[in-house]
Amino acid sequence: MRAHIEEILSFWFGLARSEPRAVPAQMERWFGGARDEDELIRRRFQSDFEAAVAGRYDAWEEIPRGCLALIILFDQFPRQLFRGRPEAFAYDARAQRLVLDGVQEGFDEQLCPLERGFFYMPLQHAEILPLQEKSVELFQRLYDDAAEDWRPHLKGMLDYAIEHRDIIRRFGRFPHRNAILGRGSTPEEEAYLAGGAPNYGQQ
Repeated sequence: MRAHIEEILSFWFGLARSEPRAVPAQMERWFGGARDEDELIRRRFQSDFEAAVAGRYDAWEEIPRGCLALIILFDQFPRQLFRGRPEAFAYDARAQRLVLDGVQEGFDEQLCPLERGFFYMPLQHAEILPLQEKSVELFQRLYDDAAEDWRPHLKGMLDYAIEHRDIIRRFGRFPHRNAILGRGSTPEEEAYLAGGAPNYGQQ
């Protein structure tokens, strides 16, 4: 079990889990939206995603690194497996529950700074304001706790958490998801989207 968990985490974080200088090289995998990265994840981890959805990895929830691996499977991988489709967001609630339960157990405190950032990220994806407020609180604490060499990268995460929180404060949802989810946009949302609002990798 632990070897399987570490296979997922090693793929996702690479050297960036322990070396701040390695973070830029990993950014394309995380946020670049490249179709070849999507296909690589599909080939290597589609079966793991399906196993997690079916509950076959539920025991991973009991240990910090297993909980993080499940968060990656439910929060990050669907955005690449199902890019541009409603399924990209279908597992967010499961990931958010893992975050809240894991924080209560102190699992996040046993991870390296960048791993903690991805542990909290499902809250940044929530269309629920209290979860967004919790996200900002956790990313602020992460930044405050971090060593100086990690802070430039964690400041970016904190800024994005604040940006996501502010969108939910304003609209109560993410307007850039409306087209994917078949939701009509309000005039205010249409003006926001027309003004070059970010889509966070989901067209």
